Amino acid sequence: MLFNSFAFIFVFLPIALIGFFGIARFISAKMAIAWLAISSLAFYGYWSIAYLPLLGISIVFNYTIGSLIGRAPFQSQRSKQLLGLGITVNLLLLGYYKYAGFFLHSSNRLFNTDWFVPEIILPLGISFYTFTQTAYLVDAYRGETKNYDFLTYLLFVTFFPHLIAGPILHHSDVIPQFYRLRNFVVSQKNMALGLTLFTLGLAKKVLIADTISPWVGVAFSNTANLNFLEAWVGAISYTLQLYFDFSGYSDMAVGLGFMLNIVLPINFNSPYKALSITDFWRRWHITLSNFLRDYLYIPLGGNRKGQVRRYVNLLITMLLGGLWHGAGWTFIVWGGLHGLYLCINHGWNKLNLAMPKLLAWVITFVAVVIGWVLFRAHNIHDAIDMLRAMFGLKGIVLPGDREWSVALVNGVGIAIQPWNQLNLPELNDSKMLSLIALAALVAWVALLPNTQQMLARVKPNRRWAIALGGLGGVCLLYLNRVSEFLYFQF
Repeated sequence: MLFNSFAFIFVFLPIALIGFFGIARFISAKMAIAWLAISSLAFYGYWSIAYLPLLGISIVFNYTIGSLIGRAPFQSQRSKQLLGLGITVNLLLLGYYKYAGFFLHSSNRLFNTDWFVPEIILPLGISFYTFTQTAYLVDAYRGETKNYDFLTYLLFVTFFPHLIAGPILHHSDVIPQFYRLRNFVVSQKNMALGLTLFTLGLAKKVLIADTISPWVGVAFSNTANLNFLEAWVGAISYTLQLYFDFSGYSDMAVGLGFMLNIVLPINFNSPYKALSITDFWRRWHITLSNFLRDYLYIPLGGNRKGQVRRYVNLLITMLLGGLWHGAGWTFIVWGGLHGLYLCINHGWNKLNLAMPKLLAWVITFVAVVIGWVLFRAHNIHDAIDMLRAMFGLKGIVLPGDREWSVALVNGVGIAIQPWNQLNLPELNDSKMLSLIALAALVAWVALLPNTQQMLARVKPNRRWAIALGGLGGVCLLYLNRVSEFLYFQF
């Protein structure tokens, strides 16, 4: 079930909200938690009820292991063995469903073997709920968890706003909120904030990301024939689509949390305003960045064992972070590229050389765009084709219609083609308008306030109500378009 669907907005969400607050008022808070957990399981089962038992088995297993670790002597050999067992089973589960086909295909190609490759359907959200529970086990070993009852743990893992595509939750941030009695009473303020943030996220998704989506598909399905401008338009289109799609989902998730009086972590903080790659990863998919830092980079040694080891740890962390995103060499190379970026960034910082902010932003943004080409491309060959075009290795072709423009650039190896001969996206039957729209969106994400900053400026008055109501109404008109959230596949 998608957040941007009539079934969710007009059926599931009202029933979930009314049931939760009604049961809390007239029966008990415990039953309200049970209602929310059952609703979350129904939300997941709507996609494919066949994978609901897998989710249930994973939850029961991890809760049991976490409880056993909590009862064992602190950081004893037994607790360490239980932690190892829990992490191993989680990784085997994730590895089978997400990576078995990839590794078998790769083995067949590299070693000319003939292993049978089964057709495995990736269960929705498995990466997110596996990471969430793995972190819980590690924290149980560190003595940072409490003796949560199974129902509370079940809701923590399955809480429907975050279950399918994050944000990745930490138990200490969320579970204590399930025990606050005031959270079981309707809050007009939180409901208004939630509806506002949900509407803003929905607009980012259906009005911007879904509009750009066809532009991305055309470019990445025809990489061999792209020229300089077409390649950059395709790459920047995907850069914007991914941001508005995933940050829109995250905004909706946080908004849904507000409606239920639960504060979920912010997952994006204007990442395309970043002035360095380090800054970018503090702003992009924040909960994943924190997970990789706390449960992978720091345990590997972080920066505590010298500069060389620090760079090695960065590369390992980002390579595994790339592999987490998908079973493909493009994701691994993308992760390795960002690991290299981070090493260069830390090396530059040691030189203590100041860089003009505009230049720092341009370098960072271009580096991120280049990385997204690898992230989106169907394979390494397509990515190389597109990057060659972006770097001008296939020649530079620009739009133009006048003879003087041809004469002006002929001497520097730049070709001019009429607008109608360029394979560029169109907006209202205008290719130029589509380029203007892309430039405006880049300016927006680089200069304007993000949705959290906009939320802080919202006032509970008629003008805001009309504006947000109108925006929501426009979004509803676009819900009939075929759509999916990009991060559902990860």
